[in-house]
Amino acid sequence: MKLEGAKVVVVGMARSGVAVVELLREKGATVRAVDQRPIPMDGISIEQQSEAAFDDADLIVLSPGVPADLRELDAARQRGVKVIGDLELASWFLKGDVIGITGANGKTTTTALTGHILKESGIAAQVGGNIGTPPAAMVNTSRVDQLNVMELSSFQLQTTETFRAHIGAALNVTPDHLDRHYTMENYAEAKARLFVNQRVDDFAVLNDDDAITRGYANRTNSTVVFFSSTHAVNPGAFLAGSRILLNGEPLMDAAEVPLRGVHNLENTMAAAAIAKLAGATHAQIRAAVMTFPGVEHRLEFVRERNGVAWYNDSKATNVDAALKAIAAFAGGLWVILGGKDKNSDYTPLAAPLKEKAHAALLIGAAAEKIRAQLSGAVRMIACGTLEAAVHEARTHAVSGDTVLLSPACASFDQFENYEHRGREFKRLVGEL
Repeated sequence: MKLEGAKVVVVGMARSGVAVVELLREKGATVRAVDQRPIPMDGISIEQQSEAAFDDADLIVLSPGVPADLRELDAARQRGVKVIGDLELASWFLKGDVIGITGANGKTTTTALTGHILKESGIAAQVGGNIGTPPAAMVNTSRVDQLNVMELSSFQLQTTETFRAHIGAALNVTPDHLDRHYTMENYAEAKARLFVNQRVDDFAVLNDDDAITRGYANRTNSTVVFFSSTHAVNPGAFLAGSRILLNGEPLMDAAEVPLRGVHNLENTMAAAAIAKLAGATHAQIRAAVMTFPGVEHRLEFVRERNGVAWYNDSKATNVDAALKAIAAFAGGLWVILGGKDKNSDYTPLAAPLKEKAHAALLIGAAAEKIRAQLSGAVRMIACGTLEAAVHEARTHAVSGDTVLLSPACASFDQFENYEHRGREFKRLVGEL
């Protein structure tokens, strides 16, 4: 649609919303910014979020943190006002092909690793989306000869209409954000938006071990490339014993991947398949993977003290992410769990905690629900705060043990976001 002179309301003034406001102003739109908490910002006047704020809107753009079924939008939708998200808006103006990566878990690591491989291979790319640079802020730095590697959340994909990725990747779909999507079917459908607009000259990189992502092959017109940690696929990447093969040719030994856990081998295979489609060679991919430093707050080694290893996995904001983190260790764990509940079922944690953990250290608003659902599986210690959990772990952990922050919950009850939670954990551990 024509934006010059259009009245556009932007909802949600976090980082993505601010980038949207700036892009819309550049395109000549008249912009109104609204938020539940209209805190003043430099250069942006913010109104209180209300139904009246949308009265004369020609277009409404939602930040990812704003629910798409917001009640205040009903009247505007009934008038026929288009409601889109920041990704859809950015896609109208982005130059260069898009590589879009989604999944319940692993998308940050896979996106960062893909960007790293492309950079090391001399392939021009910028990285952003749900991590780092918001989609709208990528527009001015985009070029026709440069790839846009984007981590994409279900919230961003849910509000797309015409957005199209040249290469789309779905890593896995396990329960998450059910407080926003309500059902697994809705959540899976939001992820599927990554593939529905693809054309025959595009590509879908899909986890063949996940029934939902495998099913996306039936939702796209693109060429499908699979990856698997359990069986051979061709074309695609798979784990064969101790080696990763790509398109039927050896890529690297699994032991050469500098990231813990089978899930990170899957992330590596996905990134390798994407990079190959983007023009990287086997040799370039292998060399780049071996120099990848990892992602902050994702199974991040913090320090060893008196023989006890401390790991920051604050980005484990759902149960499946915590399961993958626990699976990456042999045992001797003190696991810090809890935060803001996302309508999650914590019972799958019972068996691995019983097998591998000395105790679960419970923090945050979800602590009582976790205690009730894991009753009898493992010793549980009510800590309340992250600081108390670190103190408890320091007191009881012995040489050879591992303290793992892998909360299985969102962070918003006690922290600004998972990064804030992870930084605070690292500060507390660093001061021991």
